[in-house]
Formats: sequence, structure tokens, C-alpha cells
Amino acid sequence: MTPLLEAQAIELPSWAFGNSGTRFKVFATPGTPRTPREKIADAAKVHEFTALAPSVALHIPWDRVDDYVALRAFAGDHGVKLGTINSNTFQDDDYKFGSLTHTDAAVRQKAIDHHFDCIDIMDATGSRDLKVWLADGTNYPGQGDLRGRQDRLADSLAKIYARVGENQRLVLEYKFFEPAFYHTDVPDWGTSYAQVAALGDRALVCLDTGHHAPGTNIEFIVMQLLRLGKLGSFDFNSRFYADDDLIVGAADPFQLFRILFEVVRGGGLGNPDVAFMLDQCHNVEDKIPGQIRSVLNVQEMTARALLVDGDALRAAQDAGDVLGANAILMDAFYTDVRPALACWRESRGLAGDPMAAYAASGYQSQIAADRVGGLQAGWGA
Repeated sequence: MTPLLEAQAIELPSWAFGNSGTRFKVFATPGTPRTPREKIADAAKVHEFTALAPSVALHIPWDRVDDYVALRAFAGDHGVKLGTINSNTFQDDDYKFGSLTHTDAAVRQKAIDHHFDCIDIMDATGSRDLKVWLADGTNYPGQGDLRGRQDRLADSLAKIYARVGENQRLVLEYKFFEPAFYHTDVPDWGTSYAQVAALGDRALVCLDTGHHAPGTNIEFIVMQLLRLGKLGSFDFNSRFYADDDLIVGAADPFQLFRILFEVVRGGGLGNPDVAFMLDQCHNVEDKIPGQIRSVLNVQEMTARALLVDGDALRAAQDAGDVLGANAILMDAFYTDVRPALACWRESRGLAGDPMAAYAASGYQSQIAADRVGGLQAGWGA
């Protein structure tokens, strides 16, 4: 176990513990949290069994409470801290035709004020990152002025950035499509990079592993953003077709390995400026085991990435040894690191198999009996 792997931390999203689904159906799960405190308690269980998830991201207004200082203390009492604050400008009727990009200055100001509110919450929770994801876009050619929307976005982000504290950051997430289908105002890493580069050093890009066109070389984007010093955070999930928000590594474990290899190669592992976070909504699987499995998948692929012999790889690359270089990567990918990671957990007093340990803990039965009327991840919360 290397020091870099020993210190790995993966932030959990509060909304992963609520009921969620597709636009067709949301399936309820016994024991669903009814309050932000119960979400935090569930997230703390993931950390208890894995030692990998010491912080919890909040989504506003889904996780709105009267006293964020008290919520911060509650999290601390459960062995975790509050992390990224995620804004929400996609569930209000006023944002039907855009939020930070809207043609109406009053609507734009409403969206800006929401982000100011999020920054105030960050001050109370001790959070460093404000994450902005926008549903803004259009469905039809000619519906909106593409350039004008970018200009308004830049102006709105500049106003928000001016309120971000000296020890805080603005992280701009991108998404290829959905809910807008003709164009999205922040559809790719290049647009996000262009916007944050104009703001300043404390504005960075958030890369969501499910937010790309099919066939996109995500590890290339990871490399480039690390090279440019603008990769602020990851939202880890997995996709078969679109933004499926499945357990990370479920669709393509090799892609996750390749991404994490570039993270290691580019100095992103153990770098406090690069935050690892999950962004998933569990529809048919239980929430807490889904999060446990996800952080274990990230840890396992990180451990494999660390096995790559960098010196041998560079020598093969410099010599033009195509198959030799590929074999070095493949040998690391195919190495089963699970026994070594189980031993590491046991050396720390944890169960070697966190999934089995959680199933035997009785916590799922306890919350199913104690909680009635749990809410969705966001809608209806």
C-alpha cells in the first residue's frame, strides 16, 4: 500500500442516498433518508466500512436546513465533514429558458443570488468548492442566440466568482446534452475551460465521467486539464449509453483504469487541488451498498494504475515498442489487487470485505424499520 493510495479520499453525494430513478419511474427503497442529517448518517456508514469517504457533498435546496453550523457539527460527530456545495438552477419555472444565460436580467440575477446563498452556506459549513452545473440550453436551431448566451454566462459567472472567498473555489461542470437537446451552454471541457480560465486561478473544471459523447477519450481530457492546471474535481459514475449515473466502473472498468492512470501520471492523485467525488443515483440497487461498491471500484482501479512501471513504459514508448508499451499497461490492469486491499483494511481494524460486513451489520434493517416517508434525491425533497 503506497502513501498515495493510503490517503485516498472520495467524497459522497448526499443525493445518492435518496430515492431516484428515470423520467419513467422512481422506485422507493425502505430506509430512505427523510432529512439531510439522515443522508449524512448513511454516508458516514460508507466511510465506517471503507475508510475511503470522509466527506459528503450537499445539494441546495435539496439539503437546505435552518442551521448549517449545527449540520457541520452533526457530520463531525459521525466522523465525516461537509464538502462541496452544489447549486441548483434547473428545477424552477423561471429557468425554463435558462438561468445564468437567460435573456431576462431579473432571472439571471435570481440565479446569481442563489449562488450567493450557496457561498454563504459554504462559509457556515467550511466547504471549499462551489460546483455549478447548468441545464441551460436550447432544443431547436434559432431558438436562442448561441454567442449571446455565452456572453451572458461569462458575465453571470464573473459576478459569482467575485463573491467566492479566498480559500474557496468555483468548479464548473459540463454535460454533452440533456435536458437541452440542440445545444447545451456548457457542453464540453473546452467550453468549461474557456469560461473558468477567464475568471481566475480559483475557477476550475469539473469532469463528470458520464457527460461525454460516445467514444470520447476521457483520459485525454483528464491529461489535458491536469497539464493546464485546471482540473478541479471528478464526478465519478458510469454509463452505457448517456448520462446513466451508474456505479463507477460498471460499464467499462478498463476506461476507469485508464482515467486513473492519467491521474497518477499527471500528479492528480494525492493532490489537494483535485477532488474525487461520486455523482450517482441508485435506482434499483440499495443506496449504501451502491456507494460502498463505488468507492471500492475507484480504490481498486487506482491501485492497479499505481502498479504501472513508469520507467519501463517510457522506455518502450521511446523505443517505438507498440505492443511492449501496451503490455505494460495491460499487465497492471489485469493484476488482482483485491487481496492486498483486503489485507490493508484488516490492518486498520476494518473488515476485509466491506460489502459483506455492511450486509451483516443490521444497519439496513434498522433504518428500514425506523424511517418512514423517505424522500427522493431531489424532486419532492
